[in-house]
This record gives sequence, C-alpha cells and structure tokens, in this order.
Amino acid sequence: MTESERKFGTVLVGWVPPRAPDSPVIDGRYARLERLDPARHAAALHAANSVDDRLWDYLPYGPFATETAYRDWAAGMAPQTDPFFYAIIDRATGRAGGVASYLRITPASGSIEVGHINLAPALQGTCVATEAMYLMMDWAFAAGYRRYEWKCDALNLPSRRAAERFGFSYEGVFRQATVVKGRNRDTAWFAMTDGDWPALKAAYALWLSPDNFDAAGRQKARLSDLTHPLLVARDPAF
Repeated sequence: MTESERKFGTVLVGWVPPRAPDSPVIDGRYARLERLDPARHAAALHAANSVDDRLWDYLPYGPFATETAYRDWAAGMAPQTDPFFYAIIDRATGRAGGVASYLRITPASGSIEVGHINLAPALQGTCVATEAMYLMMDWAFAAGYRRYEWKCDALNLPSRRAAERFGFSYEGVFRQATVVKGRNRDTAWFAMTDGDWPALKAAYALWLSPDNFDAAGRQKARLSDLTHPLLVARDPAF
C-alpha cells in the first residue's frame, strides 16, 4: 500500500458515546410514549391488535389468541433494556394503540435502531403514529447518537415505503440475513444520520404543525414530499 492509498475516516473531535435509552416517558403534541407496562397497556394493545392478524406477518412472534398470551409476551419484553419497548399512546383518547422499541443499541459506535414496530389499524396513518416515530428519532439524536437505523423484511413493501416516508435512506438488502418463523428473511436496510437530522427535523416540524391540517384533519403537505428530497439514496422497489 502506498502513502496515497492510506485513507482514514473523519476524526470525531469531542464526540462522546451517548447514554443508553432511559426515558420512561416521551411526550409530544399528539403522541405519548410510555415504557411498556403489561399491567397498564396489555389489555388495550391486545384489543387493538386483534382486529387484523396480518399485523404479525413479519414479526418473529404473534399473533396472540388471548389477552393473557399477549400480556405474558409483554411481561417478557418490558424489563429488557435492548430491546427497549415503548407503548404508543394516543393523547386524545389516552389509549395505547401500538408499540415500538429501540434495539441494537450500541453507544460505543453511536448507533441505534428502531424496530418491533406494531401499529394497530386505528393508529396507522395518523399523526399519533408519525409523531411517535419522530419522538424516538429526536430523543436518539438529542442524546448524541450518530446513526439511526430501520430494518425490515425485504418482502415487507409497506415497511420499506414507510421507511422512506419517515426520512430513512436506503442502504441495500442483506441476503439470507436471518430465519423468521421458519422462513428465510432477506433484510432491507435504511438509516439516517446526525448530519441528515437537522433538515429532517425541520420537515417534521412543518408536517406536524396544526397549520398543516384542515378543519377535517386532512394534511395539506405530505410528509413524503418533505422528506424524499432529503434522502441520500432511494429504494429501487418504488
């Protein structure tokens, strides 16, 4: 190797590894994230999720036939620190309608992932669901993380589409990445970085503003129209 071939990454002057997720509650205008608590959240979450078993198609667990079975699953997840689960609460109703977690939490490299996302049909496509994703992003970057990841089954086109809407740039597909429910899973990778975040945060501020919705609650500007110009790479599936 010649001297001209010796190349190194940018020196991170003053960078300090961030803390692990630790906030029991993260509040927004429409959504409230509460640390998953089976006693408080399991009944509402099971009822909301029981509307459509297809919610569990790409998750490594579920569906759950009974509230007891779901509560047992939640009891196993709630104490863990990786994944670090939140229940997503609609502040207008006070009811839990979904869950999401931080996982693959690696403070030493400043990397963190959002996953285990399960939104009941009533929550899908709402300001509550979108703001919940924004609140988790904002906490991570405010805490000092450099990279925020989204991964999904490569066959899960709605999840891939959602990743781009939320502002995650496409990074490729890992073939035969894992086995889920006895099936092969190729995994599509998406991510955003702390360098991407200021412009994405401004896009979210515009979209989440009450001024972006008419009297009937219809959006004026679409989030995807605000985030797509900011993507480093687009998913070739669309």
